[in-house]
Amino acid sequence: MKRMASLGVRVGMVQAGVVLAGMTGCAILPCEPAALAYAGSENGQVYAMRFDACAGRLDALGTVADVPKPRWIVAHPERPWVYVASEGKAKEGSVVAFSVDRASAALAPLNEAAAGGAGTTHLWLDEASDTLLTANFAAGTVASLPVGRDGRLDPVVATIKASGSGPHRRQASPHAHGVAVDPSGRFVLVADMGADRLFVYGFDRGTRMLAADAGAEPRSLALPAGSGPRHFVFDASGRFVYLLNELSADLMALRWDAQRGRLALVQTLSTSSTAFQGAPSASEIALSRDGRFVYVANRSENTIVVYRVQPGTGELRWVQRVSSGGELPWTFALHGSGRWMLVANHRSNRINLLRIEPDTGMLADTGQSVAAPAPLSLALIP
Repeated sequence: MKRMASLGVRVGMVQAGVVLAGMTGCAILPCEPAALAYAGSENGQVYAMRFDACAGRLDALGTVADVPKPRWIVAHPERPWVYVASEGKAKEGSVVAFSVDRASAALAPLNEAAAGGAGTTHLWLDEASDTLLTANFAAGTVASLPVGRDGRLDPVVATIKASGSGPHRRQASPHAHGVAVDPSGRFVLVADMGADRLFVYGFDRGTRMLAADAGAEPRSLALPAGSGPRHFVFDASGRFVYLLNELSADLMALRWDAQRGRLALVQTLSTSSTAFQGAPSASEIALSRDGRFVYVANRSENTIVVYRVQPGTGELRWVQRVSSGGELPWTFALHGSGRWMLVANHRSNRINLLRIEPDTGMLADTGQSVAAPAPLSLALIP
Protein backbone atom coordinates (compact mmCIF):
# COMPACT_ATOMS: atom_id res chain seq x y z
CA MET A 1 0.00 0.00 0.00
CA LYS A 2 1.36 3.38 -1.01
CA ARG A 3 2.40 5.72 1.79
CA MET A 4 1.16 9.32 1.30
CA ALA A 5 3.27 11.51 3.58
CA SER A 6 1.81 14.74 2.15
CA LEU A 7 -1.58 13.82 3.63
CA GLY A 8 -0.21 13.18 7.10
CA VAL A 9 -2.01 9.82 7.23
CA ARG A 10 -1.13 6.15 7.13
CA VAL A 11 -3.14 4.04 4.72
CA GLY A 12 -3.34 0.29 5.22
CA MET A 13 -5.67 -2.59 4.54
CA VAL A 14 -7.59 -4.18 7.43
CA GLN A 15 -9.68 -7.18 6.35
CA ALA A 16 -12.45 -5.65 4.18
CA GLY A 17 -11.75 -2.08 5.24
CA VAL A 18 -9.17 0.68 5.27
CA VAL A 19 -7.49 2.12 8.35
CA LEU A 20 -6.87 5.86 8.22
CA ALA A 21 -4.61 6.82 11.13
CA GLY A 22 -4.07 10.47 11.94
CA MET A 23 -3.19 12.75 14.80
CA THR A 24 -6.39 11.95 16.70
CA GLY A 25 -6.66 8.21 16.11
CA CYS A 26 -8.02 5.98 13.40
CA ALA A 27 -11.28 4.94 11.80
CA ILE A 28 -12.21 1.88 9.79
CA LEU A 29 -13.89 2.78 6.53
CA PRO A 30 -15.46 0.31 4.08
CA CYS A 31 -13.34 -0.61 1.10
CA GLU A 32 -15.01 0.08 -2.24
CA PRO A 33 -14.52 -1.43 -5.69
CA ALA A 34 -12.31 0.52 -8.04
CA ALA A 35 -14.15 3.26 -9.92
CA LEU A 36 -13.74 4.38 -13.51
CA ALA A 37 -13.17 7.99 -14.49
CA TYR A 38 -13.46 9.58 -17.93
CA ALA A 39 -12.00 12.89 -19.05
CA GLY A 40 -12.88 14.73 -22.24
CA SER A 41 -10.01 16.64 -23.83
CA GLU A 42 -9.62 19.70 -26.04
CA ASN A 43 -7.92 17.43 -28.59
CA GLY A 44 -11.16 15.54 -29.23
CA GLN A 45 -10.43 12.42 -27.24
CA VAL A 46 -11.93 10.80 -24.15
CA TYR A 47 -9.43 9.30 -21.72
CA ALA A 48 -10.12 6.58 -19.18
CA MET A 49 -8.68 6.22 -15.69
CA ARG A 50 -9.12 3.69 -12.91
CA PHE A 51 -9.40 5.00 -9.37
CA ASP A 52 -8.79 2.79 -6.34
CA ALA A 53 -10.51 4.58 -3.45
CA CYS A 54 -9.04 2.14 -0.92
CA ALA A 55 -5.44 2.79 -1.91
CA GLY A 56 -6.06 6.37 -3.01
CA ARG A 57 -4.48 5.60 -6.37
CA LEU A 58 -5.30 6.99 -9.82
CA ASP A 59 -4.07 5.13 -12.92
CA ALA A 60 -4.31 6.19 -16.57
CA LEU A 61 -5.80 3.62 -18.99
CA GLY A 62 -5.53 5.53 -22.28
CA THR A 63 -7.84 6.82 -25.02
CA VAL A 64 -11.24 5.12 -25.29
CA ALA A 65 -13.19 7.37 -27.69
CA ASP A 66 -12.90 10.20 -30.20
CA VAL A 67 -15.47 12.99 -29.76
CA PRO A 68 -15.00 16.52 -31.15
CA LYS A 69 -14.76 19.00 -28.24
CA PRO A 70 -16.21 16.72 -25.49
CA ARG A 71 -17.42 19.54 -23.25
CA TRP A 72 -19.34 17.47 -20.71
CA ILE A 73 -19.68 13.84 -19.64
CA VAL A 74 -22.51 12.45 -17.54
CA ALA A 75 -22.90 8.86 -16.36
CA HIS A 76 -26.15 7.00 -15.79
CA PRO A 77 -26.41 6.32 -12.03
CA GLU A 78 -27.68 2.74 -12.45
CA ARG A 79 -26.82 1.50 -15.92
CA PRO A 80 -23.42 1.20 -17.69
CA TRP A 81 -24.01 4.16 -20.00
CA VAL A 82 -22.27 7.51 -20.40
CA TYR A 83 -23.28 10.51 -22.48
CA VAL A 84 -20.74 12.90 -23.95
CA ALA A 85 -21.57 16.39 -25.22
CA SER A 86 -19.85 17.34 -28.47
CA GLU A 87 -19.69 21.11 -28.77
CA GLY A 88 -20.29 21.53 -32.51
CA LYS A 89 -19.44 25.24 -32.35
CA ALA A 90 -19.79 25.91 -36.09
CA LYS A 91 -22.87 23.70 -36.37
CA GLU A 92 -25.42 22.05 -34.13
CA GLY A 93 -23.93 20.21 -31.20
CA SER A 94 -24.65 16.59 -30.44
CA VAL A 95 -24.60 14.00 -27.67
CA VAL A 96 -22.90 10.64 -28.12
CA ALA A 97 -24.21 7.71 -26.06
CA PHE A 98 -21.77 4.96 -25.05
CA SER A 99 -22.03 1.68 -23.20
CA VAL A 100 -19.31 1.05 -20.61
CA ASP A 101 -17.28 -2.12 -20.20
CA ARG A 102 -16.50 -1.94 -16.49
CA ALA A 103 -13.73 -4.52 -16.72
CA SER A 104 -11.71 -2.81 -19.45
CA ALA A 105 -13.14 0.78 -19.30
CA ALA A 106 -13.77 0.55 -23.07
CA LEU A 107 -16.59 2.68 -24.48
CA ALA A 108 -18.80 1.26 -27.25
CA PRO A 109 -20.88 3.80 -29.22
CA LEU A 110 -24.64 3.32 -28.97
CA ASN A 111 -25.79 6.27 -31.07
CA GLU A 112 -25.46 10.02 -31.56
CA ALA A 113 -28.28 12.57 -31.40
CA ALA A 114 -28.56 16.26 -32.24
CA ALA A 115 -28.50 18.36 -29.06
CA GLY A 116 -30.93 21.11 -30.04
CA GLY A 117 -28.42 23.88 -30.67
CA ALA A 118 -24.80 24.79 -31.29
CA GLY A 119 -22.12 24.84 -28.60
CA THR A 120 -23.38 21.98 -26.42
CA THR A 121 -21.57 22.51 -23.14
CA HIS A 122 -23.53 20.86 -20.29
CA LEU A 123 -25.78 17.83 -19.74
CA TRP A 124 -28.18 16.77 -17.02
CA LEU A 125 -29.65 13.26 -16.77
CA ASP A 126 -33.06 13.07 -15.10
CA GLU A 127 -33.32 9.41 -14.15
CA ALA A 128 -36.95 9.68 -12.98
CA SER A 129 -38.15 10.54 -16.49
CA ASP A 130 -35.31 9.01 -18.55
CA THR A 131 -34.58 12.43 -20.01
CA LEU A 132 -31.29 14.00 -21.01
CA LEU A 133 -31.25 17.80 -20.91
CA THR A 134 -28.72 19.80 -22.93
CA ALA A 135 -27.43 23.35 -22.44
CA ASN A 136 -26.25 24.76 -25.76
CA PHE A 137 -23.93 27.70 -25.18
CA ALA A 138 -23.59 29.16 -28.69
CA ALA A 139 -27.30 28.84 -29.50
CA GLY A 140 -28.60 29.93 -26.09
CA THR A 141 -30.97 26.96 -26.01
CA VAL A 142 -31.93 24.14 -23.68
CA ALA A 143 -33.40 20.91 -25.06
CA SER A 144 -34.80 17.59 -23.81
CA LEU A 145 -34.00 14.17 -25.30
CA PRO A 146 -35.58 10.84 -24.26
CA VAL A 147 -33.26 8.05 -23.13
CA GLY A 148 -34.38 4.64 -24.40
CA ARG A 149 -34.39 1.39 -22.45
CA ASP A 150 -31.25 0.36 -24.33
CA GLY A 151 -29.44 3.60 -23.46
CA ARG A 152 -29.80 5.10 -26.91
CA LEU A 153 -31.00 8.67 -27.34
CA ASP A 154 -34.18 9.58 -29.20
CA PRO A 155 -34.53 12.89 -31.10
CA VAL A 156 -35.12 16.17 -29.28
CA VAL A 157 -38.64 16.52 -27.87
CA ALA A 158 -38.57 20.18 -26.82
CA THR A 159 -36.29 23.19 -27.21
CA ILE A 160 -36.42 26.65 -25.65
CA LYS A 161 -34.30 29.55 -26.85
CA ALA A 162 -33.55 32.32 -24.39
CA SER A 163 -33.14 36.05 -25.01
CA GLY A 164 -31.00 38.66 -23.33
CA SER A 165 -27.47 40.00 -23.14
CA GLY A 166 -25.00 41.57 -20.72
CA PRO A 167 -22.26 44.22 -20.59
CA HIS A 168 -19.27 41.85 -20.88
CA ARG A 169 -17.72 41.23 -24.30
CA ARG A 170 -18.74 37.56 -23.96
CA GLN A 171 -22.38 38.46 -23.29
CA ALA A 172 -23.57 39.70 -26.68
CA SER A 173 -26.26 37.00 -26.77
CA PRO A 174 -27.73 34.32 -24.50
CA HIS A 175 -25.36 31.45 -23.61
CA ALA A 176 -26.95 28.54 -21.74
CA HIS A 177 -24.16 27.11 -19.58
CA GLY A 178 -25.73 24.89 -16.91
CA VAL A 179 -29.00 22.97 -16.66
CA ALA A 180 -30.73 20.84 -14.01
CA VAL A 181 -34.14 19.54 -12.99
CA ASP A 182 -35.28 20.74 -9.55
CA PRO A 183 -35.91 18.09 -6.85
CA SER A 184 -39.69 18.33 -7.32
CA GLY A 185 -39.33 17.38 -10.98
CA ARG A 186 -41.63 20.21 -12.06
CA PHE A 187 -39.06 22.75 -13.22
CA VAL A 188 -35.86 22.99 -15.24
CA LEU A 189 -33.38 25.70 -14.22
CA VAL A 190 -30.87 27.08 -16.72
CA ALA A 191 -27.87 29.25 -15.85
CA ASP A 192 -27.40 31.55 -18.84
CA MET A 193 -23.99 33.23 -18.87
CA GLY A 194 -24.86 35.65 -21.68
CA ALA A 195 -28.23 36.84 -20.40
CA ASP A 196 -27.29 37.17 -16.70
CA ARG A 197 -30.32 35.07 -15.81
CA LEU A 198 -31.13 31.92 -13.93
CA PHE A 199 -34.08 30.85 -16.08
CA VAL A 200 -36.90 28.74 -14.65
CA TYR A 201 -38.87 26.66 -17.16
CA GLY A 202 -41.77 24.32 -16.57
CA PHE A 203 -41.06 20.59 -17.06
CA ASP A 204 -43.43 17.66 -17.56
CA ARG A 205 -41.72 14.39 -16.71
CA GLY A 206 -44.44 12.41 -18.49
CA THR A 207 -44.10 14.12 -21.87
CA ARG A 208 -40.56 15.53 -21.39
CA MET A 209 -41.88 18.88 -22.60
CA LEU A 210 -40.41 22.23 -21.51
CA ALA A 211 -42.59 25.28 -20.91
CA ALA A 212 -41.24 28.78 -21.42
CA ASP A 213 -41.34 31.33 -18.59
CA ALA A 214 -43.95 33.49 -20.29
CA GLY A 215 -46.13 34.66 -17.40
CA ALA A 216 -46.90 38.24 -16.47
CA GLU A 217 -44.49 37.89 -13.55
CA PRO A 218 -41.51 35.83 -14.81
CA ARG A 219 -40.14 33.18 -12.46
CA SER A 220 -36.61 33.60 -13.79
CA LEU A 221 -34.11 35.46 -11.64
CA ALA A 222 -32.26 38.48 -13.03
CA LEU A 223 -28.69 38.72 -11.72
CA PRO A 224 -26.33 41.70 -11.43
CA ALA A 225 -25.06 42.82 -14.84
CA GLY A 226 -21.87 41.05 -15.85
CA SER A 227 -22.26 38.14 -13.38
CA GLY A 228 -22.16 35.45 -16.07
CA PRO A 229 -23.91 32.53 -14.30
CA ARG A 230 -22.28 29.19 -15.13
CA HIS A 231 -23.25 26.21 -12.95
CA PHE A 232 -25.43 25.59 -9.90
CA VAL A 233 -26.44 22.86 -7.44
CA PHE A 234 -29.44 22.25 -5.19
CA ASP A 235 -28.77 21.66 -1.51
CA ALA A 236 -29.62 18.37 0.18
CA SER A 237 -33.04 19.63 1.35
CA GLY A 238 -34.05 20.99 -2.06
CA ARG A 239 -34.79 24.36 -0.43
CA PHE A 240 -31.68 26.22 -1.59
CA VAL A 241 -29.72 26.68 -4.80
CA TYR A 242 -26.02 27.54 -4.90
CA LEU A 243 -25.13 29.41 -8.08
CA LEU A 244 -21.61 30.06 -9.33
CA ASN A 245 -21.06 33.07 -11.59
CA GLU A 246 -18.17 32.69 -14.03
CA LEU A 247 -17.43 36.31 -14.93
CA SER A 248 -17.67 37.83 -11.44
CA ALA A 249 -16.49 34.66 -9.62
CA ASP A 250 -19.31 35.23 -7.13
CA LEU A 251 -21.13 32.44 -5.30
CA MET A 252 -24.81 32.99 -4.53
CA ALA A 253 -27.07 31.20 -2.06
CA LEU A 254 -30.67 31.33 -3.28
CA ARG A 255 -33.86 30.21 -1.56
CA TRP A 256 -35.95 27.93 -3.81
CA ASP A 257 -39.76 27.84 -3.63
CA ALA A 258 -40.66 24.56 -5.34
CA GLN A 259 -44.40 25.25 -5.21
CA ARG A 260 -44.18 28.51 -7.12
CA GLY A 261 -40.94 27.91 -8.97
CA ARG A 262 -39.32 31.08 -7.66
CA LEU A 263 -35.92 32.09 -6.35
CA ALA A 264 -34.86 34.66 -3.76
CA LEU A 265 -31.36 35.85 -2.91
CA VAL A 266 -30.03 34.85 0.51
CA GLN A 267 -26.30 35.60 0.25
CA THR A 268 -23.55 36.59 -2.18
CA LEU A 269 -19.89 35.72 -1.59
CA SER A 270 -16.80 36.41 -3.66
CA THR A 271 -14.77 33.28 -4.32
CA SER A 272 -11.68 35.41 -5.06
CA SER A 273 -9.11 36.07 -2.38
CA THR A 274 -8.92 39.56 -0.89
CA ALA A 275 -5.49 40.11 -2.47
CA PHE A 276 -6.56 39.12 -6.01
CA GLN A 277 -6.61 42.00 -8.52
CA GLY A 278 -6.89 40.29 -11.93
CA ALA A 279 -9.91 39.35 -14.07
CA PRO A 280 -12.07 37.00 -11.99
CA SER A 281 -13.18 33.64 -13.35
CA ALA A 282 -14.87 30.67 -11.69
CA SER A 283 -15.68 27.34 -13.29
CA GLU A 284 -17.22 24.56 -11.20
CA ILE A 285 -19.37 23.88 -8.14
CA ALA A 286 -20.42 20.71 -6.30
CA LEU A 287 -22.15 19.70 -3.08
CA SER A 288 -20.60 17.08 -0.82
CA ARG A 289 -22.38 13.74 -0.55
CA ASP A 290 -23.61 14.52 2.97
CA GLY A 291 -24.77 18.00 1.93
CA ARG A 292 -22.59 19.81 4.49
CA PHE A 293 -20.03 21.39 2.16
CA VAL A 294 -19.95 23.28 -1.13
CA TYR A 295 -16.83 23.14 -3.31
CA VAL A 296 -16.00 25.78 -5.91
CA ALA A 297 -13.21 26.06 -8.49
CA ASN A 298 -11.75 29.56 -8.88
CA ARG A 299 -10.10 29.43 -12.29
CA SER A 300 -8.30 32.77 -12.15
CA GLU A 301 -6.42 31.81 -8.97
CA ASN A 302 -6.02 28.07 -9.63
CA THR A 303 -7.75 27.21 -6.37
CA ILE A 304 -10.56 25.15 -4.89
CA VAL A 305 -12.58 26.97 -2.22
CA VAL A 306 -14.52 25.10 0.47
CA TYR A 307 -17.66 26.39 2.21
CA ARG A 308 -19.77 24.91 5.01
CA VAL A 309 -23.56 24.92 4.62
CA GLN A 310 -25.38 26.42 7.61
CA PRO A 311 -28.35 24.17 8.50
CA GLY A 312 -31.71 25.89 8.26
CA THR A 313 -30.58 29.19 6.78
CA GLY A 314 -28.76 27.81 3.73
CA GLU A 315 -26.03 30.40 4.18
CA LEU A 316 -22.39 29.49 3.50
CA ARG A 317 -19.32 29.95 5.67
CA TRP A 318 -15.78 29.94 4.28
CA VAL A 319 -13.66 26.95 5.34
CA GLN A 320 -10.55 26.75 3.15
CA ARG A 321 -8.79 27.79 -0.04
CA VAL A 322 -6.25 25.35 -1.54
CA SER A 323 -4.35 24.93 -4.79
CA SER A 324 -6.14 22.91 -7.45
CA GLY A 325 -2.87 21.07 -8.02
CA GLY A 326 -2.27 22.76 -11.38
CA GLU A 327 -3.29 25.62 -13.64
CA LEU A 328 -6.77 26.59 -14.86
CA PRO A 329 -9.07 24.15 -13.06
CA TRP A 330 -11.86 23.61 -15.58
CA THR A 331 -13.98 21.12 -13.69
CA PHE A 332 -13.81 18.54 -10.93
CA ALA A 333 -15.63 15.41 -9.76
CA LEU A 334 -16.32 14.06 -6.26
CA HIS A 335 -15.97 10.36 -5.50
CA GLY A 336 -19.03 8.68 -3.98
CA SER A 337 -17.15 7.89 -0.75
CA GLY A 338 -16.94 11.62 -0.04
CA ARG A 339 -13.17 11.29 0.51
CA TRP A 340 -11.68 12.18 -2.88
CA MET A 341 -11.81 14.87 -5.57
CA LEU A 342 -10.47 14.65 -9.11
CA VAL A 343 -9.60 18.03 -10.66
CA ALA A 344 -9.19 18.67 -14.39
CA ASN A 345 -6.44 21.30 -14.66
CA HIS A 346 -6.78 22.48 -18.25
CA ARG A 347 -3.55 24.42 -18.72
CA SER A 348 -1.45 21.87 -16.84
CA ASN A 349 -2.74 18.99 -18.99
CA ARG A 350 -3.36 16.93 -15.84
CA ILE A 351 -6.04 15.29 -13.74
CA ASN A 352 -5.02 15.82 -10.12
CA LEU A 353 -6.17 13.84 -7.09
CA LEU A 354 -7.09 15.66 -3.86
CA ARG A 355 -8.10 14.04 -0.59
CA ILE A 356 -11.17 15.22 1.36
CA GLU A 357 -11.38 15.05 5.14
CA PRO A 358 -15.07 14.10 5.56
CA ASP A 359 -15.52 15.65 9.02
CA THR A 360 -14.18 19.07 8.11
CA GLY A 361 -14.61 19.09 4.33
CA MET A 362 -11.01 20.25 3.97
CA LEU A 363 -8.83 19.27 1.02
CA ALA A 364 -5.23 18.13 0.74
CA ASP A 365 -3.09 17.43 -2.33
CA THR A 366 -2.06 13.77 -2.66
CA GLY A 367 0.70 14.60 -5.14
CA GLN A 368 -0.89 12.19 -7.63
CA SER A 369 -1.95 13.07 -11.16
CA VAL A 370 -2.30 11.58 -14.64
CA ALA A 371 -1.79 13.21 -18.03
CA ALA A 372 -4.81 14.42 -20.01
CA PRO A 373 -4.20 17.07 -22.69
CA ALA A 374 -6.28 20.19 -21.92
CA PRO A 375 -9.11 18.40 -20.05
CA LEU A 376 -12.59 19.92 -20.41
CA SER A 377 -14.89 17.43 -18.73
CA LEU A 378 -14.74 14.75 -16.07
CA ALA A 379 -17.01 12.01 -14.76
CA LEU A 380 -16.61 9.25 -12.17
CA ILE A 381 -18.43 5.91 -12.48
CA PRO A 382 -18.64 3.68 -9.36
